[in-house]
Amino acid sequence: MTIKIILLITMIFCHIVDDYYLQGWLASAKQKSWWKSNAPDKMYSHDYIAALFMHSFSWTFMISLPPTIYTIVFGGSILPVLFVGNILLHMFIDNEKANNKTINLITDQLLHMIQILWLWYCTIS
Repeated sequence: MTIKIILLITMIFCHIVDDYYLQGWLASAKQKSWWKSNAPDKMYSHDYIAALFMHSFSWTFMISLPPTIYTIVFGGSILPVLFVGNILLHMFIDNEKANNKTINLITDQLLHMIQILWLWYCTIS
């Protein structure tokens, strides 16, 4: 198995760890309905955005760790625009699932896999 395939598998593993195991309370907090039920005061009505950002930053950091190590060892660079773009895209996708309810878990995960594949491709090319 080549190092490039191992890199991809490691990125997918990091996705699974962060999106399922590490998300914790943020999984609830990124839903508008959680804030309405648990903190109904109007001052908290947009706090779900902070939770979406925090989870998206954590997820992006996790999936970027393997490519960062790869580029340190084998040369190359990770573009900051990819990091910021993945945060924003992850926030958008998760908001569509958690709040707008326009996509299901399967579509959510497929879109995250496309994000991972794009970062992987940009890293190895």
